[in-house]
Amino acid sequence: MKLSTQTDALCKYYPQETAVQMIAEAGFDAVDLSMFEGDDTRWIFEDGFENRIKGLVAVAEASGVYFNQAHAPFPSYIAGNDEYNAHIRPMLIRSIEAAGLAGVKNIVIHPVAFPERQKEQNMQMYNELLPAAKSAGVKIAIENMWGRDARSGVIVPNVCSTANELADYVDSLDPDWFTVCLDIGHVGLVHEYEAPFIRTLGTKRLTCVHIHDNDYINDSHTCPFTGKLPWDEIACAFAQIGYHGDITLEADNFLAKKLPLRLYPAGLRFMAAAGRELIRMIEEANNK
Repeated sequence: MKLSTQTDALCKYYPQETAVQMIAEAGFDAVDLSMFEGDDTRWIFEDGFENRIKGLVAVAEASGVYFNQAHAPFPSYIAGNDEYNAHIRPMLIRSIEAAGLAGVKNIVIHPVAFPERQKEQNMQMYNELLPAAKSAGVKIAIENMWGRDARSGVIVPNVCSTANELADYVDSLDPDWFTVCLDIGHVGLVHEYEAPFIRTLGTKRLTCVHIHDNDYINDSHTCPFTGKLPWDEIACAFAQIGYHGDITLEADNFLAKKLPLRLYPAGLRFMAAAGRELIRMIEEANNK
């Protein structure tokens, strides 16, 4: 089981190449390529991006890591915002192309909380991206999401927030090109329970994860073991289904909201140690 983390928090201050080197030096096996607007990713959406991707892969190889996962820009669509939707669609396709060039297995593309015909419109969106996925040789991973109540501002379920709905979405698409990315931190925010959620998805659907912690009130995206998630139960559930994917941390706020920039390398090392501990717990549960 390999350990990775995304480049997002680092790429607000450093080039992607430096972020890859820092992740490798911290003790991770692999890198999740973040392609969010505002990070050092604008070049991905410009002409000549292929050469820089090849250079980025070379930096990773020289550092002893590789790209196992990626995350496309989001939101994937905004109902009623034609200007944004015309802007984001080619970016989603380009992010799939970039992921393929980087050797990525899975790219996360968020489902959308449409105001009506939600599943139908999501299926249309994903199927329109299918040719790009096939061409790039990359699976699209669907993530469990949450929303906010417009009146109270509190977190509420919206799209793929339950294990059954997430399973239904991925089961309705081509299994060769679509998979599930379980965001473990989102589960409890919508009043679901982590271990049953994992068991419902099962090993065939669940092939990649976003691992982070929170207080069950805010989507904190902080380091495992620093919040309230029941990591013993989570590890046992991963072991029970025979999870065979990687452990990918999406805990960037542990760096971005907790530490000064000069402590980022130390913070990354702590995150890597936390990820290794979770892997140890899963392997130990497997051996029981």
